[in-house]
Amino acid sequence: MEKTKKLIWHRVLEDKKDLPEGRVKTVTAAHKGICLTHFEGKFSALDNRCPHQGGPLGEGSIENGMLRCPWHGWDFHPCTGKSPGGYDDGIETYEIKEEGDSIYVGLEEEPPHETTVSDIMAETMVNWGVTEVFGMVGHSNLGFADAMRRQEEKGNLNFYGIRHEGAAAFAASSYGKLTGQPAACFSIAGPGATNMYTGMWDAKVDRAPLLALTGQVATQVVGTGNFQEVDLVRGFTTVAEFNQRVQSDSKHAELMSLAIKHAILNRDVSHLTFPDEVQERKAKPNARPQTPEKRITTLEIAPPKEAVSDAVALIQRSKRPVIIMGHGARQHKKAIVQFAESLNAAVVTTFKGKGLIADRHRLGGGVLGRSGTPIASWFMNEADLLIVFGASFSNHTGITPKKPIIQVDFDPLALSKFHKVEVAVWGEISRTLEIFEKELKGKTNTIDQTDEIAERWAIWKEEKAERLKETSDSGVSSIAVFEAMNQLTPENAVMCVDVGNNAYSFGRYFEPTNQDFLMSGYLGSIGFALPAAIGAWAAVGDDRPVVAVAGDGGLCQYLAEITTLVKYGMPVKLIVLNNDELGKISKEQRAGEFDVWKTSLSNPNFAEFAQSCGAWGKRVENQSDLFGAMKSLFEQKGPALLEVIADVNLI
Repeated sequence: MEKTKKLIWHRVLEDKKDLPEGRVKTVTAAHKGICLTHFEGKFSALDNRCPHQGGPLGEGSIENGMLRCPWHGWDFHPCTGKSPGGYDDGIETYEIKEEGDSIYVGLEEEPPHETTVSDIMAETMVNWGVTEVFGMVGHSNLGFADAMRRQEEKGNLNFYGIRHEGAAAFAASSYGKLTGQPAACFSIAGPGATNMYTGMWDAKVDRAPLLALTGQVATQVVGTGNFQEVDLVRGFTTVAEFNQRVQSDSKHAELMSLAIKHAILNRDVSHLTFPDEVQERKAKPNARPQTPEKRITTLEIAPPKEAVSDAVALIQRSKRPVIIMGHGARQHKKAIVQFAESLNAAVVTTFKGKGLIADRHRLGGGVLGRSGTPIASWFMNEADLLIVFGASFSNHTGITPKKPIIQVDFDPLALSKFHKVEVAVWGEISRTLEIFEKELKGKTNTIDQTDEIAERWAIWKEEKAERLKETSDSGVSSIAVFEAMNQLTPENAVMCVDVGNNAYSFGRYFEPTNQDFLMSGYLGSIGFALPAAIGAWAAVGDDRPVVAVAGDGGLCQYLAEITTLVKYGMPVKLIVLNNDELGKISKEQRAGEFDVWKTSLSNPNFAEFAQSCGAWGKRVENQSDLFGAMKSLFEQKGPALLEVIADVNLI
C-alpha cells in the first residue's frame, strides 16, 4: 500500500477577494512558482511553468474558458491543467484548501539541497579570499547567484547589487587597486557581460587583480543566434589573461582556483563564464572545494646580484638622488620612505601614486607631470640620479630619460619598457630595499635636500595663495574647493577621483597627508569615481572614510549608483564640481585650435537628486558658503553629496 505523502501547506492568498472570478495570478509557495486560478467559483493551483517554452502561466489570462499561455498562446484548462484535444502536455496541479478568506497550497516537503557545480566553485572562490562581489542577478546567472546566496547566508561573502554592470567592474577594479587582492564582478550573458568590459580594461592596464563571472546561454543553443548569445570567451580574449568557459565535466574547483591564482600573481583579469545548465548541475559525489593552501608562492623575490651591484654603485656615486614612487609601490610605501630618509632624498610620485608620501613630510615633493606641482618637476630636473619604484613611465607623468635611472619593478616586462635605463632591477620592492640598505649602510654621500624642499613648498604655497584670490561670478574656483578639502578631509580617507579638469586640479592642489588615492590611470575612463568609491568602501567598511571627487560629466555616467550607496548604507562623501561642461575637452579643443563644440551639458540639480535617492545633498554657488557646506558634508553619518557650482575657467 502506497504511503500517503505529507503535505506542507503554504498560504498564497490572504484574501480571496484579491483574485476575482475569471482571473489568474502568479504566487510562490516555498520555492515553487504557482499559477493560481479562480474559475467557475473554484480556486485551483497549477505549475506556473508552461511545458513548452517555460512561459509564466500566472501572467496569462482565461479566455473562452481556457487558461492561455502569455508566451505562445497554448491553452490549458484553468482547473485541471489538461491540454485540449487529448494531448499529453498538461500541467501538474496541486491541492488547495480554503481557511476563512485565505487560500493555501499543499506541497510535499522540499528535499534537502544537493551540492551543485556552482556551490563547489563559489566555496572555492571564498576559500581563496574573494569575498566581495559586485553585480546584477539575472535570468542567465541564477544558479551561480543562488550558490553565492548560500555563502552570504553563512557570513562568508558580501554581494552588492548595483544598477549598471559597468559600475560593478569599476568597483571590483578599485577594490583590487586598493588592496592588491581580487574582488569579483558578476553579470548575465550578453549585454550584462559586455557592460563590464570597460571596467575590466581599467583593472588590466592599472595592474589590479579582478575576477569576472558571467552567465551564459545554455550550451545546446550556442551558435544558433539565441537571445542574448555573445561568445564571451572570444569577446574577452584581449582583456582577460585567464579566460575559460565552465563545462559540465570541467574540474570545477581547479578552474576557479586557477582563475584566482592568475589574477593574484599576474595582477590581471580572470574571466569564467557559466552556461545556464551547468550552474545547476549536481556536483560529482567526490567533488570538494579547494583552498589556496600550498597552491600559491610568495612574491618576495630577490633581485639578481648583478643588478643590485650596479644599482648600489650608482647610488654610492650620487649626491642628489630623487626617488619616484608609482602606483605599483603602494604596498611598499613605508619601506621606500624609510629608504629615502636614509639618503635624505626628495620623494616625488606619479599621479597614480599621489599620497604615497605626505606633502608635509620633510622629503615629500608632490606629484610629477601634467597633474602635478612645480616642486616635483624642479627636483627631478636638479637630480643626478632617479630611483624609480613601481612606475610605468607614462607620458602624462613625464619622467625624464635624460637622467641616470634605476628602475625597480616586480614585472620584468615593465622594466625599460619605453627606453633604456641605466639599471633595471627585477624584484619585489620591499625585498630589494632590504638588500639595498644592507649594501649601502654607511657608504652613501648624499646631501640633505630637506631645506630645499621646504623652500620650494614655500614658493608654491605663495603661488597658490595668489590663485586663491581669483574669484568669479560664474562659480567657485577649483583651488578654493581643494583648499577647503585640505582643511577638512579626514587624514585616513580613501579618495577616488574621476577624469577631467577636476582630476587635474585635484592632483595639483590637494595636499595629501595619510590618504589613499584611486583613479582610472592608464585607461583614463570618465565615470570612475562613484563606482570606485563603492569598491573602496567594500574594502575598508566604516573603518575609514571614503571620498569621491567627480565632475558633472563623469558623475552622470553612473549617477544611479547613489541609490546603491543608500541601499547598503555606504557613507561615501561625494563632491561634484558642476560647470555644465566637459571642461577638459573644451580646453583641448581650444589648445588644438578647434572650435569648442558639443561639450556643454544639461545637468540635474545633483543635490536634489541625491536627496531624492535618500542621501544627504547640498548645493553651493558662492565661495563664501563653501567651507561651511563641506564641513557639514563630512559631518554626515550616511551617504552624502556636495554639489559645487564651479567656474570652468578657474581650474
